[in-house]
Amino acid sequence: MEPKDVLRRYLQTARNAVLWKLDGLSEYDVRRPLTPTGTNLLGLVKHLAGIEFGYFGETFGRPPNEPVLDSWFAPDAEPNVDMWATADESRDEILGFYTRAWAHADATIEAHALDDVGEVQHWPPDRRVVTLQQILVHVIAETNRHAGHADIVRELIDGAAGYREGNANMAPGDAAWWRNYLARVEDAARSFNPGRVQ
Repeated sequence: MEPKDVLRRYLQTARNAVLWKLDGLSEYDVRRPLTPTGTNLLGLVKHLAGIEFGYFGETFGRPPNEPVLDSWFAPDAEPNVDMWATADESRDEILGFYTRAWAHADATIEAHALDDVGEVQHWPPDRRVVTLQQILVHVIAETNRHAGHADIVRELIDGAAGYREGNANMAPGDAAWWRNYLARVEDAARSFNPGRVQ
């Protein structure tokens, strides 16, 4: 497999993992904040769409025709506007936004060699000039980071956990096993004796 194809496969696997975390959830559950900083599933998807449009768009001279992005960067834009779904934004709109970002990114990836150069305007001057390979690695890392956030948020909602459909990548065990495991981890945390550590 060609190096570009390997990177594309890892990117698509991470994209799919993020979307899978929304499966079967209510409109409320995909939107509700579950951390003190407001992390929510649909907001993660919205944010990742902006990431892909930005890094695979402007960076390589292919600005997307997505007016919502202009509003995000307007001088009077609300901070963190890309991290949550407003009451007027439907799940379908945000998922469509993300899949359009994929298509735009994939077209950029297809059109360029891994060593083709672009420029990330908001990065420090000494790091602004980048290759497609650097951006692919950056976006894969960013998408997987947020897929991890989505894992935790989904588990907080309904206990569902796992890497992707058909591959949970979790220790085998039924509900009783997991309760026992959780109790053991909690017991170890409470019983820690710093005096024994050398």
